[in-house]
Amino acid sequence: MKIYTKTGDKGTTALFGGKRVSKHNIRIDSYGTIDELNSWLGLIRDQNIDEHSKNTLTLIQTKLFTVGAILATDPEKMVKKNGEQILNIARINENDVEYLEKEMDCMNEALPPMTNFILPGGHTTVSYCHIARTVCRRAERLATHLYENEPFDDNVLSYINRLSDYLFVLARMLSKDLNASEIKWIPEKKD
Repeated sequence: MKIYTKTGDKGTTALFGGKRVSKHNIRIDSYGTIDELNSWLGLIRDQNIDEHSKNTLTLIQTKLFTVGAILATDPEKMVKKNGEQILNIARINENDVEYLEKEMDCMNEALPPMTNFILPGGHTTVSYCHIARTVCRRAERLATHLYENEPFDDNVLSYINRLSDYLFVLARMLSKDLNASEIKWIPEKKD
């Protein structure tokens, strides 16, 4: 398989289904940001963290490929002329969202309650989680903009939203596991 096709040399790319759009199209920006997020999750998974978190991140990465495929599909070409779906893959569903919620609930049981906002940092691995969380929030902003113009499955938006929450809780758990300090944000008093 050749990696380069030269078809994008003029600033366009093809959606799944064949339609060509500008590389700065909101749809491209949406699934491109999901791809960026997936790369950050790979970096977190490559750190010295517990096996359960690594396995969870691998599962999430596979789900993000599904999210990317959904976002990369031309909505006008979702269904073939014969009535079949163009994407012959399992979709994001409520169980996927609930899985993230259960993971967060388990981690939260072992964490002290939050009383303040927390400054990102404390350990490189924790910082990677916070970067991934903010990339996830950007992906969510882009996806919601796309959704307003070209709706897609609501579960995708729920999954992205819950994933950013998961990454925040994972950052807190890894802080605890790595004995990193959580620095609370204490606003300065107004003079």
